[in-house]
Amino acid sequence: MQQILLAEDDHRLANLVRDYLSDNGFQVAIEDRGDRVPERVRQLQPDLLILDIMLPGKDGLTLCRDLRPTFKGPIMMLTARNEDADQILGLEFGADDYVIKPAEPRILLARIRALLRRVEPAAPSTPQTLSFGSLEVHSGSRRVQLEGEPVKLSSHEFDLLWLLAQRAGDVVGRDFLFRELYGRPYDGMDRTIDVRVSQLRKKLGDNPDNPTRIKTIWGRGYLFIADAWGEA
Repeated sequence: MQQILLAEDDHRLANLVRDYLSDNGFQVAIEDRGDRVPERVRQLQPDLLILDIMLPGKDGLTLCRDLRPTFKGPIMMLTARNEDADQILGLEFGADDYVIKPAEPRILLARIRALLRRVEPAAPSTPQTLSFGSLEVHSGSRRVQLEGEPVKLSSHEFDLLWLLAQRAGDVVGRDFLFRELYGRPYDGMDRTIDVRVSQLRKKLGDNPDNPTRIKTIWGRGYLFIADAWGEA
């Protein structure tokens, strides 16, 4: 049974979420203070962490930033705050998804399952590697190397890169990416994918002002350029 740690100080909401997720096969622990979350993470080693932004002791954004370097599971922000700045900051700090309260229970469940599917280990019997000059992407071990050096990517960044690299030379639309990565259609407003592409460009040495390796095709999506990575 996969375990979720829910950091939420609204006890009524936390209990409702716990009961619903428990009925659908998850084990859920609740923590109502942000300053106690790091210790609970160390104790429980949960498969997924859900953080409210407004927590006593330490806020969810700070927790996300502090925990991301060591916590390898997905992090979901669950909050009543829907400002773009908060969403972008959460994603920049390492959150894998951002859900606005009140969230319809079935949608919350679907997004949790989608996050957990992405971190399931690939079958060891079918490793795959994509090579583009100096860039190598290994799906079996989920490793990326550029010019012989390892590139540290979050789980979500790797999944996005793998989807784009598999379709090198073709424009990949946002709706396809949202369905594959989040299990939902693109609503025309969500900037999650844009933020992730920006992070990938930084980590892969692409020029953010004039990208040549992962290009934005306005109104259509993104284009991974296969021959823009130099010699191996």
